Amino acid sequence: MMTVLFACVHNAGRSQMAAAFFNALADSRRAGAVSAGTEPASRVQPEVVVAMREIGIDLEGAVPRRLTDELAGSANILVTMGCGETCPVVPGAKRIEWDLQDPRGQDLDHVRRIRDVIKDHVVRLIQVEGWQ
Repeated sequence: MMTVLFACVHNAGRSQMAAAFFNALADSRRAGAVSAGTEPASRVQPEVVVAMREIGIDLEGAVPRRLTDELAGSANILVTMGCGETCPVVPGAKRIEWDLQDPRGQDLDHVRRIRDVIKDHVVRLIQVEGWQ
């Protein structure tokens, strides 16, 4: 089974949404996703929880976690979202950078737009890799 690691700075918005979409949409027998951040927040952003709940995905119990070398080493694909140079290099893993706006501090309408862009990216990744 393949593992995709979605990484951003705080693991409280973009990477949480991406991993949730991936795990909801990909064939779980072929691939799964985890998320982490280089400087994890204490909780997932409330606007992100609301925006995801609107489409039937519950992130209320999700807890941001630190992006460790061990966690990164378990990934086949590392998708980074704005952590820049603080994201680790994972030998042998494919690395993809998604230039996505951080939903932190944005109003709910803006978070919804970011959510929808993330979903589009995730759907394309699943299709390209054949994990539908």
